[in-house]
Amino acid sequence: MSQTIFYTKVDEAPALATYSFLPILRAFVALADIDIEVKDISLAGRILAIFSKNLSKQYEDGLKELGDLAQNPDAVIIKLPNISASIPQLQAAIKELQESGFDVPNYPLEVKNSEDLKIQKLYSKVLGSAVNPVLREGNSDRRAAKAIKAYAKKHPHSMGEWKSDSKTDVAHMSSNDFYGTEKSITLEKATIAKIELEDKNGKKYILKDNLKLLEKEIIDGAVMSISALEGFYDKQINEAKEEGVLLSLHLKATMMKISDPIMFGAAVRVYFKSVFKKYSDILEKAEINPNHGLGAMLEKVKNLPTESREMIMIDIEKVLKENAMLAMVDSDQGITNLHVPSDVIVDASMPSMIRSGGKMWDSDGKTQDTKALIPDRTYARVYAAVIDDCKKNGALSPSILGTVPNVGLMAQKAEEYGSHDTTFQLQASGVVRVVDKEGNTLLSHEVEKGDIWRMCMTKDEPIRDWVKLAVARARASLMPAIFWLDEKRPHDAELIKKVKTYLGKEDTKDLKISILSPEKATKTTLKRMREGKDTISVTGNVLRDYNTDLFPILELGTSAKMLSIVPLMKGGGLFETGAGGSAPKHVQQFLSENHLRWDSLGEFMALGAALEHIASKTNNSKVSLLAKSLDSAIERFLDEDRSPSRKSKEIDSRGSHAYLALYWALALSAQDENKEIKEHISPIATRFENEIDVIINELNEIQGKSVDIGGYYLPNDEKAVEILRPNTKLNDIIKKIMDSKNG
Repeated sequence: MSQTIFYTKVDEAPALATYSFLPILRAFVALADIDIEVKDISLAGRILAIFSKNLSKQYEDGLKELGDLAQNPDAVIIKLPNISASIPQLQAAIKELQESGFDVPNYPLEVKNSEDLKIQKLYSKVLGSAVNPVLREGNSDRRAAKAIKAYAKKHPHSMGEWKSDSKTDVAHMSSNDFYGTEKSITLEKATIAKIELEDKNGKKYILKDNLKLLEKEIIDGAVMSISALEGFYDKQINEAKEEGVLLSLHLKATMMKISDPIMFGAAVRVYFKSVFKKYSDILEKAEINPNHGLGAMLEKVKNLPTESREMIMIDIEKVLKENAMLAMVDSDQGITNLHVPSDVIVDASMPSMIRSGGKMWDSDGKTQDTKALIPDRTYARVYAAVIDDCKKNGALSPSILGTVPNVGLMAQKAEEYGSHDTTFQLQASGVVRVVDKEGNTLLSHEVEKGDIWRMCMTKDEPIRDWVKLAVARARASLMPAIFWLDEKRPHDAELIKKVKTYLGKEDTKDLKISILSPEKATKTTLKRMREGKDTISVTGNVLRDYNTDLFPILELGTSAKMLSIVPLMKGGGLFETGAGGSAPKHVQQFLSENHLRWDSLGEFMALGAALEHIASKTNNSKVSLLAKSLDSAIERFLDEDRSPSRKSKEIDSRGSHAYLALYWALALSAQDENKEIKEHISPIATRFENEIDVIINELNEIQGKSVDIGGYYLPNDEKAVEILRPNTKLNDIIKKIMDSKNG
């Protein structure tokens, strides 16, 4: 019986690389009777699935199908990075689909009637990180493969110099943030709850109804005071100006799709407060929402009558000149840190800044120290601890660093990353309560109009599984494991009780397992890293995300090379490729130069782990052989440095894939475990080895000119295949590997 691996169609650079790599993947796994089935979870694909009824052709809901599959004990899913869409990205995708003839509605920024509300609710299913919570029916095991770590030590990436007198720092709130207002309880019994807001006149509004809560579930509520947040921004903007450092804001408006765009908008409003005050009527009439960023604001200002437009633009330029200098996303294009909410994502932007010696770009294209604003204290202090360590001890040295694998709690939408449906900006002052079906108040907060209130939920079964996975990884790796939990934070205090209980039920003999606050855990882990010692970070869902960017970027120069395994709680396996997003800048270069620099190493390793998983579950020697030979091919790939170059006319993703295929074929032809495969592959491998130099030269020669693939969010498949599989020699070799299975 053949096994199926489900592969994902995604967005931007990894989607383009898939056109080149997928045929290679199909050909090799067919040798062990494995089929590849592709499910579309791209932003465009998810939009078309939602509005499929409006369209002449029905579009599959690939995400729903994969979510159902994740409950199957035989499921094997390889998930590539997809866009976590901000509103500007969603609008751009909608526009492209409409221009291609698809009858999909515009996204209503302002709800004016019931139809707008209905459309907005449908689109909310594709905003932010809508994909991961559906697929992640297990906890996370992320680590650098030994070959990757060895390569990074042998070929250390560049690190910017850190000086002890660096002015770079992290600024966070000291009160009235989520950390300071959090309340948390563990439920003694299952219930159905509602979230209500009672205003100061006693009128009640139901914010969320029919909330199913389980026995032993941890629930917590917290509120971010909008007035305290604006006061914090005002103070920090003035301090950055006085200190002569860049101002940068680091949030996660993609994943935290309700709370963080509001917090981003508050920063835009405070930074440009003179503009918003002076032109409040005009800006309101133009439906300008600062939550969408300065870029969207400027686009709408362009459409105003000439006199208003010119006055507002003069005043915006004046603020940019006289206020604190903003860090830049693109100095050449004038794109600031406040232009687009999704441009600066904390888990990627902070490690990048730390790796660059604490510096970011200014408007002149020069690097400067920066004041990094991370308003909520909960995790800001992790980055502050890293910066303090670098000021004290200098830049980290990748050639000697220990490694920091992660075991992350994320199953069943755990913690903040599952809170989108229970996060609200409050339309009135009063009290928010979580009330159970008997009328008991479980949690309550006094709130002011405009505040952000959120409720998070963490179920007991995922916590038990997380502790078990942490112990298993500590035993398998012989590394000490630290649970990053803060006893002073109400949610973590509840979690610590459970962790201690479940650790008591595991065999922890001879293992070093401890519990430290995130700040202390950061300091301890960095000290050990500098000594070349390895430490497992066992974290909640947000720190899983942050740490699996932070430490890999410091260790390896990128988080895209991490092995990311999600042992699904029902027995299947989800294998994620990297943690570094979908690289829009790679797409820009590809379209202008026909050079794609996406490194598919993450895909190679995810495939290897998936094959190992299948081999161990099915006891299939052919699959085991494929896994071992792929591992050997990856080692050679790294030793010979076959990753894509950044420069046009040099090796790109296509050449990189060709080398991986060659090394895999050679490894299979050199083995003696399976005579049938050896006989099939050996003559093809010999031909491949003889032709590889010509193939690579031809792939490099076609670069240097712009290309058209018929769409950004929804490329034309025929055009994309033609451009990304341009080499007839390579295509013929891959076809012969595939044909060898059939004859």
